[in-house]
Amino acid sequence: MFRKLGVATAAVMLSACALTPDYERPELDVPADYVEADPAGESIANMGWWDLFQDEQLELLIKTALEENKDRAVALSRILAARENVTFVRANQFPFFDLSGLLGRGRQSREVFPGADTDNRYSVFGDASFQVDLWGELSRATEAARADLLATEAAYRNVTITLVSDVANFYLRLRDLDERLNISERTLTTRLDSLKIIQARFDKGTVPELDVNQAEIEVAVAETAIATFQRQIVQTENALRILLGRNPGPVSRGDALVDQVFPQVVPAGLPSELLQNRPDVVQAEARLVADTALIGVAEALRYPSIFLTGSLGFESTDLSDLNSSDARSWDIGANIFAPIFNSGQLKAQAEAAREQAEQSLLIYEQTLQQAFREVEDALVGIRTYKEEYAAQTRRVIAARNAARLSRARYDGGIVDYLEVLDTERTKFEAELAQSQTLQLYFNSIVQLYKALGGGWSVE
Repeated sequence: MFRKLGVATAAVMLSACALTPDYERPELDVPADYVEADPAGESIANMGWWDLFQDEQLELLIKTALEENKDRAVALSRILAARENVTFVRANQFPFFDLSGLLGRGRQSREVFPGADTDNRYSVFGDASFQVDLWGELSRATEAARADLLATEAAYRNVTITLVSDVANFYLRLRDLDERLNISERTLTTRLDSLKIIQARFDKGTVPELDVNQAEIEVAVAETAIATFQRQIVQTENALRILLGRNPGPVSRGDALVDQVFPQVVPAGLPSELLQNRPDVVQAEARLVADTALIGVAEALRYPSIFLTGSLGFESTDLSDLNSSDARSWDIGANIFAPIFNSGQLKAQAEAAREQAEQSLLIYEQTLQQAFREVEDALVGIRTYKEEYAAQTRRVIAARNAARLSRARYDGGIVDYLEVLDTERTKFEAELAQSQTLQLYFNSIVQLYKALGGGWSVE
């Protein structure tokens, strides 16, 4: 009986057909190249993060984050759950076999059944059931579950790439803040020395009180900068520690900001590569695949369904007779269910599924456009911040020389103290801006690496 059921099942499965076409990637507006001038060469996205970052302490922080970060652990758990869901959904495409047994003792009402007696009842049955996938409902549901699995895997990779870039960006910002704190502390020391000299000259009556007040103002400016950078350093350390999966606290440093080493040439490759390399783009397309498959599931609900059932077992009032041929019981059948009138409910459900797929298509296209934008922003950032840093470096050199000359002119009585203040202030601002611009240049390289889907092969 079970063999006949299996043959019938296989025959119906071969005749099954899907109501909706298979997924095909839609036509996308993918540019042939990036607008921003891009050096030739293999894309930086193909580099492992351990090759991109040369600071050993930064590498250690990234390794720690990959092992301990809570968001990444949650994303990994979602992959495992999605894998189990594929097994759960796919199981509906195959027959179910169940075993049931009964051991009981009872008596019917003698008021209803005169002469009823107490008796025993023993039974054991094997049941088989199978839903014929006539219209591809079950196969489409499995397809959707597999696409969801791919989406969770892409989300995990996206979390990984984002985590690597965030750790690098926070670390580079931390080293920049360290440098700007050092600049502020050196400036404060210099201004305190100047204040002592000017105060001594004022006490001798050689300079006006205005010079003393101006020197005190500049000391307070440097002290304010120190407090600001100290606060930002601690806050950045705390944010970095959370990425590491740790409680707030100090973070160990490696190379200084000016000693960080990054590739001199950072090619971006072709825009079309983002379709495979950007995990958020892959995730968006996987969601589109899943929602497209769910249209087939919704459409199939509008058509008849066939369920094949079979049962084989033994039933007896005496345990010793349970295995006799007379105790054998069996049943085989096919149930058909066809929706006739449901006030448009199933049609509305199918239309809603189509709209959901349309939304997923728009999100997919928007995600890809955002990816192109992020790459372009990073490319222009690399070029302009590099130029800006070169200009800032020239500015610092000139400002330091101007500050030295104006101090000598003031000591010689040629100019008043306002010129010294102006050149010292310019020097301080130029040194702070130089450090920050270098950080932004390095951040742009990290941003390009992330925008291109760098680290895709990281397991």
